[in-house]
Amino acid sequence: MIHTAQALVDVVVEVPALPRRGGNVMAPPPKEYAGGAVNILLAAARQGAECMHAGATGTGPHGELIRAALKAEGVTVSSPTVPDLDTGICVVMLEPTAERTFVTTQAAERLISVESLQTSEPVAGDLVCVSGYSLTGTTRDPLLEWLAGLPEGVEVVLDPGAIFAELDDDIRERMLAMTTVWTGNAEESEALTGEADIVVAVAKCVEHLPPGAVAIVRDGPEGCAVHADGETTDLDGYPQKPVDTNGAGDTHTGVLVACRAGGLSWVEAARRANAGGAIKVTRRGPATAPRADEIDAFLARQSVDSR
Repeated sequence: MIHTAQALVDVVVEVPALPRRGGNVMAPPPKEYAGGAVNILLAAARQGAECMHAGATGTGPHGELIRAALKAEGVTVSSPTVPDLDTGICVVMLEPTAERTFVTTQAAERLISVESLQTSEPVAGDLVCVSGYSLTGTTRDPLLEWLAGLPEGVEVVLDPGAIFAELDDDIRERMLAMTTVWTGNAEESEALTGEADIVVAVAKCVEHLPPGAVAIVRDGPEGCAVHADGETTDLDGYPQKPVDTNGAGDTHTGVLVACRAGGLSWVEAARRANAGGAIKVTRRGPATAPRADEIDAFLARQSVDSR
């Protein structure tokens, strides 16, 4: 699995509530985590997938934090380090309800090129992950050019993000024409299809993609819907009491892609992704996805409890 998106440092501040405009709230000391694309890469690596980050990282403490986090999980960084500029941060304001609000800066992670992406050397059978947030700013044009030249047989997995609906029509259409797997949440998929029901929306999503494409629409604790090989499957979720939802969608995507790369069907991969997301929301920090054996144990408990 190759990820092309931005690896950032999440600076997480736990707040009692968001301040009013121009106001202030008091908070404990912030915590720093490697986040962004790192969340998906670590979730996939913990399922046993071979993973590579093709995005840019900076020179400085934030870039070093990201590379160290990836190296610790066996994830390769293929692109060269950007000189004289550090990686950006994402300020995450985390409320007691586990809801989070973001402010994202842009720095070295936005300085990619066709050549830097090509250091990942994708081949048929690889899965290339793309974020809708990469389709803005300086990352947009080199990413789209590189994707258009991918070898036949490479899967392009799009996690659209909320920003996808705000992009110009021509950019969205170019990206969708190259997308073989759509994995978005209910709101993102409704923006594409006009359908709020995830079972209806997931079948409509593939109408915007090339023939034979796959779509997954996730809805947090409610589970997800999968449309593959012409059939739609509605998979229940595993509701938990959340302490931190930051990175839950990323965990779902990472587990999904890794399990598919490991030979599971899209439906079975999505079932395990539902479990991975459920476990993650019970843990603090964005890159706290479970290992494969933890998902095995979780699903075994669910099976016993349902008898």
